[in-house]
Amino acid sequence: MINMAVISLKDIIKYIIKITIIITLAISGIKYFSKSKDYISKNIQKLGKISLTTSCLNITIPGIANINNDRKEKISFTPTPIYKLALGLNLGMLSHIETSSKEEENEVKESYNQEIKNEDTITEEDTLEKAQEGLKTEVQSSNVPEKYTTQYNGVKIKNEAKYNLTTEILTPNITVNTENILIFHTHSCESYTATEKYPYKQTGNFRTTDKNYSVIRVGNELELQLKSYGYNVIHDEEYHDYPSYSGSYSSSLKTVTQLLKDNENTDVVIDIHRDAIGDSTYAPTVKIGEEYAAQLMFVIGGNGSSIKHENWQQNLKFAIKVQEKANELYPGLFKPIILRESGYNQHVAKAATIIEVGATGNTLEQSLISMKYLAKVLNEVVK
Repeated sequence: MINMAVISLKDIIKYIIKITIIITLAISGIKYFSKSKDYISKNIQKLGKISLTTSCLNITIPGIANINNDRKEKISFTPTPIYKLALGLNLGMLSHIETSSKEEENEVKESYNQEIKNEDTITEEDTLEKAQEGLKTEVQSSNVPEKYTTQYNGVKIKNEAKYNLTTEILTPNITVNTENILIFHTHSCESYTATEKYPYKQTGNFRTTDKNYSVIRVGNELELQLKSYGYNVIHDEEYHDYPSYSGSYSSSLKTVTQLLKDNENTDVVIDIHRDAIGDSTYAPTVKIGEEYAAQLMFVIGGNGSSIKHENWQQNLKFAIKVQEKANELYPGLFKPIILRESGYNQHVAKAATIIEVGATGNTLEQSLISMKYLAKVLNEVVK
């Protein structure tokens, strides 16, 4: 009996030692993976900030395209719950990260997308400066002469389509539904002359995939300005000229068509571009008060594309109406309207336009300032 008691005591001591070791390992594991969870979370967040530095022009690089697609989809991961590790039910956590459930994944994805959007937007709405009226304006000298063929009430038009522009066609007797305003970018990678404030690495001739320095950034500014006047703005930030520049308009048409299905009663559709002269010598600029703003230009499409656009006059009327008000408030903000045969997808809406914001010689600062004055003009026209 004495021998049996001794053996039982040894077993008990061994059992206690085993329990102690398990508890110690569990506590250590909890501390380790608590730190790992923070580390993993921080590094997953950093994935969305990787700046793509591949060319937007004429080259398709499948590997980089996949990275771009991965960023759009924002696949989220979560570590194995710590309680499973503590209970010894899932020690496989040491070698892998399990994906979250579909419902959790969608919630994390939505939150993550919003976080990235907030981080990518440099201008904050609470520091937004709105345009003032009554300021002196002065168009700065340029090495490209201003050309036009027609005038209507001070609005100059360069008719490259050679349509017979009658008074009936030019009279801006148009009203638009302002329930929504849609902004998008067919040539999403177009950018400007870099400055100390906005430096960036070009990935093409005045082009970049970094949305903080392209026309997408200009669209963000117009979005914020218009929202400050109370409008509901849909701003699409998709690339349509990347990874392939060819087919940009076909790509953007698919995007806009779907957006208009999802947002009915949308008349005002603005495709923001940058003038395509490919050097830094051309910088159309207007001084408004003490600020220098990039000049703007409407490009209106006609009925010469494969897609019929017989109501192109409506788009022209809207452009004339906006430019009339701009000439009243800030003379020189707009260059002459260009009217061309190509439709530029403007058949999609009653007030669909291209607005060229500055040129390659302009800076991003000048282009952002322009959006303050453009938003003021649009509000006066459509309110």
